[in-house]
Amino acid sequence: MANDETLRSLMFTLSYVLMKRRRDVTSADAQRRREVERRVAHRRYFQQRHKRMIMMMIAQTSRPVSGPPARPTRVWSSIESTDWWERVVMREFQPSDWLEKFRMTKETFFLLCGKLKPRLSRQDTRLRPALPLEKRVAVALWRLASNVEYRTISALFGVGRSTVCKCVRDVCHAIVLLLRPLYLRPPSEQELEDAARLFSTRWGFPHCVGAVGSLHVPIIAPSSNTNSYWNSRGWLSVVTQGAVNGLGQFWDVCAGFPGSTEHSAILQNSTLWARGCDGFLLHEPPLDFMGRPLGFLMLGDAGYPLKSWLLKSFPESSELTESQRVFNRRLERARGVVDEAFLRLRARWQCLLKRNDCRMDVVPTMILACCVLHNVCEVHGDEFIERWEEAVRTEESPQPADEVSPATDDRDGEEVRALFCQYFLQQETQQRTLGV
Repeated sequence: MANDETLRSLMFTLSYVLMKRRRDVTSADAQRRREVERRVAHRRYFQQRHKRMIMMMIAQTSRPVSGPPARPTRVWSSIESTDWWERVVMREFQPSDWLEKFRMTKETFFLLCGKLKPRLSRQDTRLRPALPLEKRVAVALWRLASNVEYRTISALFGVGRSTVCKCVRDVCHAIVLLLRPLYLRPPSEQELEDAARLFSTRWGFPHCVGAVGSLHVPIIAPSSNTNSYWNSRGWLSVVTQGAVNGLGQFWDVCAGFPGSTEHSAILQNSTLWARGCDGFLLHEPPLDFMGRPLGFLMLGDAGYPLKSWLLKSFPESSELTESQRVFNRRLERARGVVDEAFLRLRARWQCLLKRNDCRMDVVPTMILACCVLHNVCEVHGDEFIERWEEAVRTEESPQPADEVSPATDDRDGEEVRALFCQYFLQQETQQRTLGV
């Protein structure tokens, strides 16, 4: 019996100790949780307070400077970045400065801003005022014209690098959406007749309404499918196909193909090919040329197939006849208008000349926006400075050439080309006779 009492007493004591130990552990865990929650709440409070203080500082420093500066200066590097735009660009920039930095006159710049306002206007918030529309457009144009790094533009305009990137993307999208239907569109029937008249009088090539060519734009290595972007010259690029009129203004652009894509493949996947094959260049009633009805046509280089509406020169050979050599000279002279247009395009907007480090989903839109802006400047008569071409003529990455097999040439195209050979030879013969 004594042993049983001792055993029960020992069991009771052991149970009490275990229960007390469990209560102590549970209490300690609860206390630790409460301490962690208190510290988290304390940290969150100070983070929110710090964020509110930063927002207040940003709102105060973003306010425009009131009143003119005490001592105006032309030393741009000494101007505070927060008001460089308001004090230097808006007040001190001369016409030559606008043309050099933004590639357009001040009048064209504000006309552009007015047309983009429905897409780019922003409302002020309670935290800070919205970036002015004109400043956003200026940031984008500076990038397109110079291709300088985002951090350089960020320091110059007093905005964040992410803001510069967003401005470039938003402005390019707005230009393509709002201005492309106004400045870069297929010509009407009357405009086709005017274009044919211009090509005939200025370039000596009748029935021609435009020339088509391709441009390779340097890029950085994309994150995927890199091999397809290596062109025949051994550098990474995307290809743009453009059709221009006799004034060197684009009316059809197809951008964003990998650099290894053949020019003929780009043409056949473009709206220009669909329009040409569907009779877009036909004329009613048909025009007479050398005793045969003939519609309008375009000119291309050796990288395009020969069609009844798309002519190219004969491959260079010692076996060419005199009429074929005369045709080649006339065609290359007239087709040079598209080469000149691409040269002026890259000279004006050097983001197409230097290696473009934008994301691949932005590059085609940027190229289209530059083509639209090229037309805007050409239509409004903004001066083109010949000095800009120096960078294009001395570029390290020459444009790749492309050539398709004569087996792809169309028989109707060969007949049309033969008619032009006869026509140009007759002209040359008459000119030599009159000269004698």
